[in-house]
Amino acid sequence: MTSAAPAKTEYEAIIGLETHCQLSTQTKIFSDSSTKFGADPNTNIDPVCMGLPGVLPVLNEKVLEYAVKAGLALNCSIAKYSKFDRKQYFYPDLPKNYQISQYDLPIAEHGWLEIELIDGDGNPIRKKIGITRLHMEEDAGKLVHAGSDRLSGSTYSLVDYNRAGVPLVEIVSEPDLRSGQEAAEYAQELRRIMRYLGVSDGNMQEGSLRCDVNISVRPIGQKEFGTKVEIKNMNSFSAIQKAIEYEIERQIAAVEAGEKIIQETRLWEEGSQKTFSMRVKEGSSDYRYFPEPDLGPIEVSEEQMSSWRSELPELPADKRHRYEEELDLSAYDARVLTEEVATSKYFEATIAAGASAKGAANWIMGDIAAYLNKQKLNIAEIALTPENLAKTISLIEKGTISGKKVKDKLTDLLAGKSPDDVFKGQEQISDPAVLIPIVEQAIANNPKELEKYRSGKTKLLGFFVGQVLKQTGGRADPKLTNKLVTEKLNG
Repeated sequence: MTSAAPAKTEYEAIIGLETHCQLSTQTKIFSDSSTKFGADPNTNIDPVCMGLPGVLPVLNEKVLEYAVKAGLALNCSIAKYSKFDRKQYFYPDLPKNYQISQYDLPIAEHGWLEIELIDGDGNPIRKKIGITRLHMEEDAGKLVHAGSDRLSGSTYSLVDYNRAGVPLVEIVSEPDLRSGQEAAEYAQELRRIMRYLGVSDGNMQEGSLRCDVNISVRPIGQKEFGTKVEIKNMNSFSAIQKAIEYEIERQIAAVEAGEKIIQETRLWEEGSQKTFSMRVKEGSSDYRYFPEPDLGPIEVSEEQMSSWRSELPELPADKRHRYEEELDLSAYDARVLTEEVATSKYFEATIAAGASAKGAANWIMGDIAAYLNKQKLNIAEIALTPENLAKTISLIEKGTISGKKVKDKLTDLLAGKSPDDVFKGQEQISDPAVLIPIVEQAIANNPKELEKYRSGKTKLLGFFVGQVLKQTGGRADPKLTNKLVTEKLNG
């Protein structure tokens, strides 16, 4: 007989993320090969990233700049002195049999970022997640397994070294996360920050952002952590959440059954929605770290730090707070509008052109977003300028044209036509003196419907309103028309 599943409330999960973020430099971290994604296999390579004898690495200064900016944006302390180390391990995608990384003296430590979840009432729930460290390192190549998405079960494997030597920052969180939802939001906020900074595109499908999750469970009230398990192979935020939720259930069930949790690395398999054991987890001693002899120490001057700090943009959390406090937007609206840099820029340009914040938010998040999703476009790719959107919103709010008319003509506006041209001769009729004779004529032309209305069939109100709209070519102000028709029918 199968026992009932253990109550989740008896345990809590302790979760931390290790996130590898590819930096958007033109060339690799220690050589001048291109970092462009999608090139033919093994074409973006050179003697340095392939570890050929007699060559020496040289640090790409842009990598240091991007790493420091990322550290500053994550509220970290930036090390004035740091160094590179060799991390030894043997795998076919690592041509040198070691990775140049940072071990005991990383470029940035002791930071935090804020995550925000929206509750059922639309209110923000905010939580600070600690950042243990951020360090620079080079990426490895990529194995392509034939007949399977992993080594086990494949018939053979091919290796592409184009990614070897691409610059990374690894960002390690504190174990402050408690659910799959929190972890997914942490990863998304990290991605937003990197994209706002312009240091990474954060594209998970291309491997620009890769998250490994460390997770353990413990009875509520216990101070000691349980044995942690690492999960790999998650290529979306929803996969991160699902993998964590599955692993929490698996570990709780194992503890309840008296089984011992072992420290291991597990893979998330999307098809089965389960994790599978991959290997026993290595410790830092297994990597035999020692200082990289071919690279000197890294020193960041006060002048460099000051210059890079001055170039930081307004970050997503700060922008969300400002939208809520200064523009009186809801937490949900602020979150949607700040999700992408291009969207927030377009929104702010529309306001700067004279639109109301709520009017701009409604159109950008509503009909324009629906069009972009359908056409698979970015907001920066549409021809409707913020100035023309602001002018259109102004026409609606003044009652010159109706929102329905704008919806009908939105495709023309998105194609770049000006609102003056699109709505010429279609201005809304909002003068009662003009509309009253039309309303009276519509009622006089339909005596049978009038009799039925006054006999109790009040739904015919819509019929008479429709007659007025028909006579005016849809230009009559619907709200005013409804009011005038009601008054005349009941008079």
